[in-house]
Amino acid sequence: MSPKPAATPGIPPAARGGESAVPRHVAIIMDGNGRWATKRGLPRVAGHRAGAEAVRKAIEVAVEAGIEVLTLYAFSSENWRRSDAEINDLTGLMRFYLERELKTLEKEGVRLKLIGEPAAFGAELAAKLERAVERTASNQRLTLVVALNYGSRVEIAAAAKMLAERAVAGEIAADQIDEALLGAELQTADLPDLDLLIRTSGEVRLSNFLLWQSAYAELVFLDTLWPDFDEAAFGEALGLFAQRQRRFGGR
Repeated sequence: MSPKPAATPGIPPAARGGESAVPRHVAIIMDGNGRWATKRGLPRVAGHRAGAEAVRKAIEVAVEAGIEVLTLYAFSSENWRRSDAEINDLTGLMRFYLERELKTLEKEGVRLKLIGEPAAFGAELAAKLERAVERTASNQRLTLVVALNYGSRVEIAAAAKMLAERAVAGEIAADQIDEALLGAELQTADLPDLDLLIRTSGEVRLSNFLLWQSAYAELVFLDTLWPDFDEAAFGEALGLFAQRQRRFGGR
Protein backbone atom coordinates (compact mmCIF):
# COMPACT_ATOMS: atom_id res chain seq x y z
CA MET A 1 0.00 0.00 0.00
CA SER A 2 2.97 2.30 -0.27
CA PRO A 3 2.14 5.60 -2.00
CA LYS A 4 3.54 6.02 -5.49
CA PRO A 5 6.11 8.74 -6.13
CA ALA A 6 4.15 10.24 -9.01
CA ALA A 7 0.49 11.10 -9.43
CA THR A 8 -1.44 8.11 -10.62
CA PRO A 9 -4.00 8.14 -13.46
CA GLY A 10 -7.57 7.78 -12.27
CA ILE A 11 -7.35 10.11 -9.28
CA PRO A 12 -8.45 13.65 -10.23
CA PRO A 13 -5.92 16.43 -9.53
CA ALA A 14 -8.24 17.95 -6.93
CA ALA A 15 -7.98 14.72 -4.96
CA ARG A 16 -4.19 14.75 -4.72
CA GLY A 17 -2.19 16.41 -2.00
CA GLY A 18 -4.96 16.99 0.55
CA GLU A 19 -6.61 19.97 -1.17
CA SER A 20 -9.99 21.20 0.06
CA ALA A 21 -11.85 19.15 -2.55
CA VAL A 22 -10.62 15.95 -0.92
CA PRO A 23 -13.20 14.36 1.38
CA ARG A 24 -11.88 13.78 4.88
CA HIS A 25 -14.15 10.82 5.47
CA VAL A 26 -15.31 8.39 2.77
CA ALA A 27 -17.62 5.42 3.36
CA ILE A 28 -18.30 2.63 0.88
CA ILE A 29 -21.13 0.12 0.64
CA MET A 30 -19.22 -2.70 -1.05
CA ASP A 31 -21.94 -4.36 -3.12
CA GLY A 32 -21.87 -6.81 -6.02
CA ASN A 33 -19.57 -9.66 -5.03
CA GLY A 34 -22.22 -12.30 -5.67
CA ARG A 35 -23.28 -10.89 -9.03
CA TRP A 36 -19.64 -10.61 -10.08
CA ALA A 37 -19.16 -14.31 -9.37
CA THR A 38 -22.44 -15.35 -11.01
CA LYS A 39 -21.54 -13.50 -14.22
CA ARG A 40 -18.39 -15.62 -14.40
CA GLY A 41 -20.01 -18.90 -13.44
CA LEU A 42 -18.09 -18.97 -10.16
CA PRO A 43 -19.24 -19.73 -6.60
CA ARG A 44 -20.15 -16.71 -4.47
CA VAL A 45 -17.07 -17.17 -2.30
CA ALA A 46 -14.95 -16.35 -5.38
CA GLY A 47 -16.69 -12.99 -5.54
CA HIS A 48 -15.93 -12.37 -1.89
CA ARG A 49 -12.26 -13.22 -2.46
CA ALA A 50 -12.10 -10.80 -5.38
CA GLY A 51 -13.90 -8.22 -3.25
CA ALA A 52 -11.24 -8.56 -0.55
CA GLU A 53 -8.60 -7.65 -3.13
CA ALA A 54 -10.67 -4.60 -4.08
CA VAL A 55 -10.46 -3.53 -0.43
CA ARG A 56 -6.68 -3.48 -0.72
CA LYS A 57 -6.89 -1.21 -3.78
CA ALA A 58 -9.34 1.12 -2.06
CA ILE A 59 -7.01 1.51 0.92
CA GLU A 60 -4.10 2.31 -1.40
CA VAL A 61 -6.12 5.01 -3.18
CA ALA A 62 -7.35 6.48 0.10
CA VAL A 63 -3.79 6.76 1.40
CA GLU A 64 -2.54 8.37 -1.80
CA ALA A 65 -5.44 10.81 -2.06
CA GLY A 66 -4.96 12.05 1.50
CA ILE A 67 -8.30 10.79 2.82
CA GLU A 68 -8.28 10.66 6.62
CA VAL A 69 -10.96 8.02 7.23
CA LEU A 70 -12.20 5.18 5.04
CA THR A 71 -15.24 3.31 6.38
CA LEU A 72 -16.21 0.01 4.75
CA TYR A 73 -19.53 -1.80 5.17
CA ALA A 74 -18.16 -5.32 5.48
CA PHE A 75 -21.05 -7.19 7.11
CA SER A 76 -24.45 -5.81 8.00
CA SER A 77 -26.69 -7.02 10.79
CA GLU A 78 -29.07 -8.18 8.02
CA ASN A 79 -26.40 -10.36 6.36
CA TRP A 80 -27.10 -13.10 8.91
CA ARG A 81 -30.06 -13.98 6.68
CA ARG A 82 -27.63 -15.45 4.15
CA SER A 83 -26.87 -19.16 4.04
CA ASP A 84 -24.67 -20.70 6.73
CA ALA A 85 -22.17 -21.71 4.04
CA GLU A 86 -21.80 -18.15 2.77
CA ILE A 87 -21.48 -16.72 6.28
CA ASN A 88 -18.78 -19.31 7.05
CA ASP A 89 -16.98 -18.35 3.84
CA LEU A 90 -17.14 -14.67 4.75
CA THR A 91 -15.85 -15.16 8.28
CA GLY A 92 -13.09 -17.46 7.04
CA LEU A 93 -11.98 -14.85 4.51
CA MET A 94 -12.10 -12.18 7.20
CA ARG A 95 -9.81 -14.24 9.39
CA PHE A 96 -7.43 -15.01 6.50
CA TYR A 97 -7.08 -11.44 5.25
CA LEU A 98 -6.78 -10.05 8.76
CA GLU A 99 -3.82 -12.32 9.42
CA ARG A 100 -2.29 -11.59 6.02
CA GLU A 101 -2.76 -7.83 5.98
CA LEU A 102 -2.13 -6.84 9.60
CA LYS A 103 1.61 -6.33 9.14
CA THR A 104 0.92 -4.23 6.06
CA LEU A 105 -1.52 -2.04 7.97
CA GLU A 106 1.08 -1.54 10.68
CA LYS A 107 3.83 -0.76 8.17
CA GLU A 108 1.75 1.72 6.21
CA GLY A 109 0.45 3.62 9.23
CA VAL A 110 -3.18 2.52 8.96
CA ARG A 111 -5.24 2.53 12.16
CA LEU A 112 -7.99 -0.09 12.33
CA LYS A 113 -11.27 0.75 14.04
CA LEU A 114 -14.35 -1.45 14.29
CA ILE A 115 -18.00 -0.44 14.52
CA GLY A 116 -20.99 -2.72 14.93
CA GLU A 117 -20.98 -5.83 17.09
CA PRO A 118 -18.08 -8.04 15.94
CA ALA A 119 -18.38 -10.26 19.03
CA ALA A 120 -21.18 -12.07 17.18
CA PHE A 121 -18.55 -13.74 14.98
CA GLY A 122 -17.26 -15.77 17.91
CA ALA A 123 -14.67 -15.32 20.62
CA GLU A 124 -11.65 -16.38 18.55
CA LEU A 125 -12.22 -14.00 15.64
CA ALA A 126 -13.36 -11.20 17.95
CA ALA A 127 -10.11 -11.54 19.91
CA LYS A 128 -8.04 -11.40 16.71
CA LEU A 129 -9.89 -8.29 15.62
CA GLU A 130 -9.37 -6.64 19.00
CA ARG A 131 -5.64 -7.40 18.88
CA ALA A 132 -5.43 -5.87 15.42
CA VAL A 133 -7.15 -2.73 16.71
CA GLU A 134 -4.70 -2.52 19.60
CA ARG A 135 -1.62 -3.09 17.42
CA THR A 136 -2.58 -0.30 15.02
CA ALA A 137 -3.94 2.17 17.59
CA SER A 138 -1.07 4.64 17.27
CA ASN A 139 -1.07 4.78 13.46
CA GLN A 140 -2.11 8.11 11.98
CA ARG A 141 -1.84 7.95 8.19
CA LEU A 142 -5.35 6.58 7.58
CA THR A 143 -8.12 5.33 9.84
CA LEU A 144 -9.75 2.24 8.35
CA VAL A 145 -13.17 1.71 9.90
CA VAL A 146 -14.68 -1.71 9.29
CA ALA A 147 -18.40 -2.10 9.99
CA LEU A 148 -19.04 -5.66 11.16
CA ASN A 149 -22.48 -6.90 12.17
CA TYR A 150 -23.46 -3.25 11.89
CA GLY A 151 -26.91 -1.71 11.56
CA SER A 152 -27.45 2.02 11.76
CA ARG A 153 -30.88 1.82 13.37
CA VAL A 154 -29.47 -0.38 16.14
CA GLU A 155 -26.63 2.11 16.64
CA ILE A 156 -29.02 5.06 16.91
CA ALA A 157 -31.38 3.18 19.23
CA ALA A 158 -28.45 2.23 21.49
CA ALA A 159 -27.35 5.87 21.65
CA ALA A 160 -30.88 6.97 22.56
CA LYS A 161 -31.07 4.27 25.24
CA MET A 162 -27.76 5.44 26.72
CA LEU A 163 -29.02 9.03 26.91
CA ALA A 164 -32.27 7.85 28.51
CA GLU A 165 -30.32 5.93 31.16
CA ARG A 166 -28.17 8.99 31.84
CA ALA A 167 -31.31 11.12 32.21
CA VAL A 168 -32.90 8.63 34.63
CA ALA A 169 -29.66 8.59 36.64
CA GLY A 170 -29.78 12.37 36.88
CA GLU A 171 -26.57 12.90 34.92
CA ILE A 172 -28.39 15.02 32.33
CA ALA A 173 -31.82 16.62 32.08
CA ALA A 174 -34.14 15.27 29.40
CA ASP A 175 -34.45 18.71 27.81
CA GLN A 176 -30.66 18.82 27.39
CA ILE A 177 -30.72 15.99 24.88
CA ASP A 178 -29.94 17.33 21.43
CA GLU A 179 -28.17 16.31 18.22
CA ALA A 180 -24.75 16.90 19.72
CA LEU A 181 -25.39 14.67 22.72
CA LEU A 182 -26.85 11.87 20.61
CA GLY A 183 -24.02 12.10 18.09
CA ALA A 184 -21.50 11.82 20.92
CA GLU A 185 -22.98 8.43 21.85
CA LEU A 186 -22.59 6.95 18.34
CA GLN A 187 -19.72 4.60 17.55
CA THR A 188 -18.36 7.15 15.07
CA ALA A 189 -18.21 9.99 17.61
CA ASP A 190 -14.41 10.23 17.37
CA LEU A 191 -14.42 10.50 13.56
CA PRO A 192 -14.84 13.52 11.27
CA ASP A 193 -18.24 13.98 9.68
CA LEU A 194 -18.95 11.76 6.70
CA ASP A 195 -18.29 13.65 3.46
CA LEU A 196 -18.77 11.07 0.73
CA LEU A 197 -20.71 7.81 0.63
CA ILE A 198 -20.17 5.49 -2.33
CA ARG A 199 -22.26 2.45 -3.23
CA THR A 200 -21.22 0.05 -5.97
CA SER A 201 -23.24 -2.39 -8.14
CA GLY A 202 -25.94 0.00 -9.37
CA GLU A 203 -28.16 -0.27 -6.30
CA VAL A 204 -29.45 3.09 -5.06
CA ARG A 205 -30.14 2.81 -1.34
CA LEU A 206 -28.30 3.14 1.98
CA SER A 207 -29.22 -0.30 3.36
CA ASN A 208 -29.21 0.79 7.01
CA PHE A 209 -25.64 2.12 6.81
CA LEU A 210 -24.54 5.31 8.60
CA LEU A 211 -28.02 6.86 8.40
CA TRP A 212 -27.32 9.57 10.97
CA GLN A 213 -23.81 10.23 9.67
CA SER A 214 -25.01 10.56 6.06
CA ALA A 215 -27.25 13.56 6.76
CA TYR A 216 -25.10 15.92 4.68
CA ALA A 217 -22.81 13.48 2.91
CA GLU A 218 -22.51 13.51 -0.85
CA LEU A 219 -23.87 10.26 -2.31
CA VAL A 220 -22.35 8.56 -5.36
CA PHE A 221 -23.88 5.42 -6.84
CA LEU A 222 -21.76 3.50 -9.33
CA ASP A 223 -22.74 0.63 -11.63
CA THR A 224 -19.34 -0.99 -11.01
CA LEU A 225 -19.51 -4.30 -9.13
CA TRP A 226 -17.35 -4.20 -6.01
CA PRO A 227 -14.61 -6.62 -7.19
CA ASP A 228 -14.12 -4.33 -10.21
CA PHE A 229 -13.86 -1.21 -8.04
CA ASP A 230 -10.37 -0.11 -8.93
CA GLU A 231 -8.37 3.11 -8.90
CA ALA A 232 -10.28 4.51 -11.86
CA ALA A 233 -13.67 3.87 -10.23
CA PHE A 234 -12.55 5.42 -6.93
CA GLY A 235 -11.11 8.32 -8.88
CA GLU A 236 -14.43 8.81 -10.65
CA ALA A 237 -16.23 9.04 -7.31
CA LEU A 238 -13.67 11.50 -5.94
CA GLY A 239 -13.97 13.55 -9.11
CA LEU A 240 -17.75 13.74 -8.73
CA PHE A 241 -17.32 14.82 -5.11
CA ALA A 242 -14.90 17.57 -6.16
CA GLN A 243 -17.56 18.96 -8.53
CA ARG A 244 -20.32 19.12 -5.94
CA GLN A 245 -21.26 22.35 -4.19
CA ARG A 246 -21.93 21.55 -0.55
CA ARG A 247 -24.37 23.96 1.08
CA PHE A 248 -25.33 22.00 4.22
CA GLY A 249 -28.88 23.28 4.02
CA GLY A 250 -27.90 26.85 3.11
CA ARG A 251 -28.27 28.57 -0.25
